[in-house]
Amino acid sequence: MFPEIEFDQQGLVPCVVQDFASGEVLMLAYMSSQSLELTLDTGDLHFHSRSRDELWKKGETSGNLMHLRQLRYDCDGDALVALVDPAGPACHTGQRSCFYREVLGSASPRKDAPPAEGEPFPVTYEALPALERTIRHRALQRPDGSYTVKLLDDRELIGEKVEEEAEEVVRAAREESEERVAEEAADILYHLSVLLASRGVSQAKVMEVLNARSG
Repeated sequence: MFPEIEFDQQGLVPCVVQDFASGEVLMLAYMSSQSLELTLDTGDLHFHSRSRDELWKKGETSGNLMHLRQLRYDCDGDALVALVDPAGPACHTGQRSCFYREVLGSASPRKDAPPAEGEPFPVTYEALPALERTIRHRALQRPDGSYTVKLLDDRELIGEKVEEEAEEVVRAAREESEERVAEEAADILYHLSVLLASRGVSQAKVMEVLNARSG
């Protein structure tokens, strides 16, 4: 039924699951022809459990469904990437991603052990999605003395800060070192992220606009 996909001897193909909005890797599971068909028919990820030898729907018991946005296959046709909108944590441990420990890191290697503090360290592409989640968390928890909360509550102030930071990054680009340009650019990205959050506009929405302009 899927001539472009090369299933293994057990009739399975590995599927890497990524967040559609951020590109973050969430989990790895296996699909059979049947689970792949169910995924495409329903729009929700279905897999085949190798240990139980049965079909399972991601999030059926936890409620953390994964809605399929795009399904890709690799050059050899023997691996899939599912780009999804996750409804909650991908991992049954409650972690956002199943890949929350580093090889030779300080976390316990036992199955389902909790992560170690500070690990894994954030890599480049995770910076903006992590910032957006932090801002969202501040908006919900509203900790006393939070600068982010202050900005979220005052649209005029956050607008002024974005204007101020834009002037500073332009000045740095004209007069200062590359390091200073990066620092000022980081400041404007933070304040712009808060401004977007104050208006309920996601980073993903902005990226969709950029994608629409790419052609």
